[in-house]
Amino acid sequence: MKHSTALAAILTAAMALPAGAQTLNVVTAGDTNMVDYINDYLGPLFEESHPGVTVRALGTGPGDGGSQALYEKLAAQSGSDTWDVDVAVVHQRMAGQMVEEGMLAPYRDEIETGSLVTAANADTALGVDVSGYVMPMFQSQIAIAYNPDLVPEPPQSYEELASWVEEHPGQFGYNGITGGMAGVGFVFGWMYAFADDADAIRNGPWDASAPEGWTDALSGLDAFNENVTITPGNAGTLDAMNRGEIAMGPVWMDMFYTWVADGRLNPNLKLMIPAPGMPGQPMYYAVPAKAENAELAQEFIELATSPEVQAEGIVRRFNWLPGIDATEVQAELTDEEWGRLFTDVTPETLSERGLSMPQADYFAAILEAYERNVGN
Repeated sequence: MKHSTALAAILTAAMALPAGAQTLNVVTAGDTNMVDYINDYLGPLFEESHPGVTVRALGTGPGDGGSQALYEKLAAQSGSDTWDVDVAVVHQRMAGQMVEEGMLAPYRDEIETGSLVTAANADTALGVDVSGYVMPMFQSQIAIAYNPDLVPEPPQSYEELASWVEEHPGQFGYNGITGGMAGVGFVFGWMYAFADDADAIRNGPWDASAPEGWTDALSGLDAFNENVTITPGNAGTLDAMNRGEIAMGPVWMDMFYTWVADGRLNPNLKLMIPAPGMPGQPMYYAVPAKAENAELAQEFIELATSPEVQAEGIVRRFNWLPGIDATEVQAELTDEEWGRLFTDVTPETLSERGLSMPQADYFAAILEAYERNVGN
């Protein structure tokens, strides 16, 4: 494997910096593995290239609640000249709000790796323009897992899938909108396929009358659910597939790969994304508007989004998809590692069918409409 020239340039420049005792505060939403990643890998790597700098990671909790807690931490300091958060790691929904409220600084054009980002969600977060303010830490993508022994020719679109479940009742399983986002993402994909306003659902602007036009899409989903197996959650779908109780179901790609690597899942199972596509979501690196160590924060993010670190930290350690363009990371991976991530779902398929989550108002409206109109 080649060493990343971008990473080499970053480290060379960093080593020329004068030493000084500084603490870089990285505050991250997400599970404990996010804090562990910074404390055990990324922080020490940055400290090695920045003598005198200590990276301190603080977790605010999983899900949107963790991002909300981070937002509240910054809001409480709004009257101060500087804030004690240098790097913020947040979910899509909160990133958009923070940009709209002027809480983040534009920085992406200032770092070398900013040009390596090609994903649409690096510019738009649930309908909000965040271009220049965020760098994806990684990408998580929902896909359909299937057993090729039972489904040798899987349906390639939501329309084909709807027909398939009528012919194979009980063989498709998902968790509805409870127990995990894989099922929620499947429902969003259904709306992208069958609602007339799919572009507005993804990008806005919000139209309060829009749900009135979803009758056919929701009634179709209600009929679809009559022929599926409802699972208890993301893990429940994978467990049911492993036991042979179902043949297909929506999963997070990184969770799928991790289960296979850990020997918890049949390695013969495959992944696909039906047309028109399914949603995924990143976590974002951001720099607060009044970060005390803004320049150091940019250097940290530049290192974190370099091809070599994306390969080692994001792909090898967590089975996540890279936050930067995957082709920029390919040279840092073995053929086996590349094939494991992209044999079933290629970068081209991800580019075409890896869609964003709905705009925030539509996000909530679809879940409310599901609860009113669709049975599990």
